Amino acid sequence: METQHKSGCTFEASQATIMLPVFDSLDVLKGRWRLPILISLFFGAKRFTEISKAVSGISDKVLARELKELELNQLITRTAHNSFPPTVEYSATPHGESVERLVIELKNWGEKHRQQVIGKSS
Repeated sequence: METQHKSGCTFEASQATIMLPVFDSLDVLKGRWRLPILISLFFGAKRFTEISKAVSGISDKVLARELKELELNQLITRTAHNSFPPTVEYSATPHGESVERLVIELKNWGEKHRQQVIGKSS
């Protein structure tokens, strides 16, 4: 007899129905910097240097690479303004803004986890 998870999936079906979308999500958001960059853009469009200041500790090389990855995954847009000097702004797309609910859930879980493990709240 196969057991069902509360999601309605059997153990055998879980690889495709649960694990694959989770792995896809983790692949897009992986690393130390992508979520902090995206979170900084939840508060409005920013130029490269503004993002660099908002995400403490990131190098310009890494920031440039991560911005390209986030743009490739359609989570942010890069807008070049025809001005002097030329300026470029980055902003979260509607698809990128959809991650905000996930970030809030991660924050809530993280607070509960911290309380559970070390008995402190943030």
